[in-house]
Amino acid sequence: MIATTSRFVESGLADHKFVTELTSGDDQKLWSCLSEALVAARVADLNPVPRGQGRGPDFLINGPKGRIWIEVVCPGPGDLPKSWTEQTFGVARSVPHEAILLRWTSAIKAKAEALLGSADGASPGYLAAKVVAPEDAYVIAVNGCRLRGGVFSQFEGISQYPNAVEAVFPVGPMQITINRDSLEVVDRGHQFRPYIIKTSGAHVPADTFLDPRFSPISAVWALDLNGESVFGNREALAVVHNPLARVSLPIGLLPGDAEYVAEPGEDEYVLKNIKQPPAYGA
Repeated sequence: MIATTSRFVESGLADHKFVTELTSGDDQKLWSCLSEALVAARVADLNPVPRGQGRGPDFLINGPKGRIWIEVVCPGPGDLPKSWTEQTFGVARSVPHEAILLRWTSAIKAKAEALLGSADGASPGYLAAKVVAPEDAYVIAVNGCRLRGGVFSQFEGISQYPNAVEAVFPVGPMQITINRDSLEVVDRGHQFRPYIIKTSGAHVPADTFLDPRFSPISAVWALDLNGESVFGNREALAVVHNPLARVSLPIGLLPGDAEYVAEPGEDEYVLKNIKQPPAYGA
């Protein structure tokens, strides 16, 4: 990890406060810095451009069809139960699927506002400040490593899709429909879940990529990076494309084990992992 952060600083891609925040003793700042360095290693072949010390997203790539910005976020565990985050071996526990998903939606919302501006208009975003141009692609990279159950990754949600998919498309748990008379299974698929209900009763939207207001967001890049790949352990990555994106991210540009696109059908979107079939209706 020291080598990774050192290379990041030497590359000129780190901002002026990187070392200070990395060594601050604040867990959130530490993981934000580490996430940036780990993402930098994953996009090194794309030759990201040093941005100087100005305001803007974390990475700029001159892609084959224009500029691509990547904004990195590493959500903390928040109010996830300690029974989940501090694993005790040999003890059964339930997976707090919705609480984990809410951490994903919160992280994506924060970085969407960084681009679009806050809902109350008090804080202009990168677009209004003309840091990101309307013709630029914008990717939110979410590193979910701090949401793990102890040492075990929880990259997928209750739908068996990555949490990133559940955060931007209304995909819920698997369900089956049973005929009450014959008791035969007549249908099966994913529940339609356009929002998650918080403990307060508030509804949190989970259909961001079906909302035209978020068309300036090209994709979410889902990551589970904490440096374990150095030891040969798998670190999951998946790219989730926005079907309404004003500027699309080129397919296959970012590394990932999976890449999800939602293709329009007659009256529905069909969500496909183009790196690993089959397709599912969404």
